[in-house]
Amino acid sequence: MFTGIVEELGEVTGIEQAGDFAGDAARLTVRGPVVTADADRGDSVAVNGVCLTVTAVSGDSFDADVMKETLDRSGLGALTVGSPVNLERAAKVSDRLGGHIVQGHVDAKAEVVERVSGSRWETVRFSLPADLARYVVEKGSITVDGVSLTVASVSADSFTVGLVPTTLDLTTLGAKGIGAPVNLEADVIAKYVERLVTHAQAGA
Repeated sequence: MFTGIVEELGEVTGIEQAGDFAGDAARLTVRGPVVTADADRGDSVAVNGVCLTVTAVSGDSFDADVMKETLDRSGLGALTVGSPVNLERAAKVSDRLGGHIVQGHVDAKAEVVERVSGSRWETVRFSLPADLARYVVEKGSITVDGVSLTVASVSADSFTVGLVPTTLDLTTLGAKGIGAPVNLEADVIAKYVERLVTHAQAGA
């Protein structure tokens, strides 16, 4: 489990394709001194909001295997050597929950639709896939590229968030241009509520 509070901006330093055909799987090497400081094989690290398992650690970098399902559902398949990535280690039970409950299980890909600059912040609009829209509500939580954000407004096919200077400076969201891809994870509590209500109605 993660909280959506990015610990550092890492960098992809290597990509190795694997499998019988292109896009079947990949092995990423990511530089991140903070998250590798106490990392070991088998640990979980969120890379742009995708929970990956550390397969090896070398100095300030770690390797992680990415399967086809993850490549298809997230934007990790579009990364190249040199790409910046948001990194977060799995939360400890004793940690403060600074964001919200984040699983690192990406629901869908989206893209930046609009950026409006304010005096010290930006309002950013992202596209919203139709099958995810029912989980997104005004003032609710959503994870964008691993960053826990509060939804400022929502429409049928998009939503907006406000990015403060810290988020703009310390995550990839500050440099994402119009059309840039992002990973979305809806609030898992909304999914469970929907499931429970659906079953209750079916039973009634």
